[in-house]
Amino acid sequence: MMLLIDSLFLLISCVLLLICAVLCFQVLASLLPAAKIDSLSNEDTVPRFVVIMPAHNECDIIEDSVRQVMACLGKTGSLRVVADNCSDDTALLARSAGAEVIERVDPDRRGKGYALAYGVASLSASPPEVVLVLDADCHTGHPNALLLLAQAARVHGRPVQGLYDMLALPGGGLKQRMAAFAWAFKGRVRAEGYRRLGLPCQLMGSGMAFPWPLLARIDLATGHIVEDLKLGLDCALAGSPPLYLPSSVVESYFPANDEGSRSQRQRWEHGHLSMLTSDIPRLAIRALLQRNGKLLAMCVDVCIPPLALLGMLLVFNAFVVSLLLAGGWISPTTFVVAAAALLVFGAAVAVGWWRVGRRWVSPGELMMVPLYLAAKVPIYIGFVFRKPVSWIKTRRD
Repeated sequence: MMLLIDSLFLLISCVLLLICAVLCFQVLASLLPAAKIDSLSNEDTVPRFVVIMPAHNECDIIEDSVRQVMACLGKTGSLRVVADNCSDDTALLARSAGAEVIERVDPDRRGKGYALAYGVASLSASPPEVVLVLDADCHTGHPNALLLLAQAARVHGRPVQGLYDMLALPGGGLKQRMAAFAWAFKGRVRAEGYRRLGLPCQLMGSGMAFPWPLLARIDLATGHIVEDLKLGLDCALAGSPPLYLPSSVVESYFPANDEGSRSQRQRWEHGHLSMLTSDIPRLAIRALLQRNGKLLAMCVDVCIPPLALLGMLLVFNAFVVSLLLAGGWISPTTFVVAAAALLVFGAAVAVGWWRVGRRWVSPGELMMVPLYLAAKVPIYIGFVFRKPVSWIKTRRD
């Protein structure tokens, strides 16, 4: 029995150490000399593109969003808003602000994926060279952000993901600022590490560009709760792994209310875990059989759990292993491996905090991390007992 327990916890600790090693590898790779970033040398080189903006009951923000995008379209861009299952004045207000609007009504097929598929299908009669996707609650961080995305998608013939920043509101509480740090850690540090190694990134849902020939053959009509993650893996499976373009910045804010923030994080993290447990094993096997290194790298990236969950697993594992070691149930080797995993994780997070976290969380507030982790426990318990099966709109106000 003692040998069995020791073997089990040694295996768990080795898996956690391997995950943390990949995480640390990404973080350290982000410190390597930067590869060339595409820049806009001449606006005349920008292809004809259409921005698709899915919008579900966005009457409070749609006019400002449309006007901001319209000012960044240049000579070759246009905007098409997909008013999806709206029960308010989203369509009317978007038209009044200058956007072309199409309306979709299908209460049984709800979700961003369905809205995107409807928008793409509406372009098939006269398709553009490139299609961009921008959420209604986002704005561009630079006037040329959309032009850069469109140009890069045509030049490289691959999906392109801009730097999508989720920001804490001014005066936001610690939970919101910790969430902003975790998002920046993934979207700025880990994605940049893969970029500097010549590896692809995950799609993040907004600030994305696709060459028309690729998008026309990808199935978008899905109600998956993390349709962006699935879409990126589907593109890699089709031979077009996404490219990360940090020079194109798109920004949004975390919801101000607790209910919206909780539902948003739950959707993201449940969706990530669902992909990890259902799709990734199959895709990893296909990547190995096809010798598709880019797809395999994306699968490995998805295997890193959300930062809070990984931290909790490491702490819990180290605590249990310590107790078992004190009782003589396991060998010192297992304890060393568990402790090493925790140390590697701590080093990776420390470097990431130094790079992108100081903006959001002070050194003193890092001592409050255990409380932040405790607040996430219900989300992960909910994944086990109440797995979400459909898309849910985030409440922002």
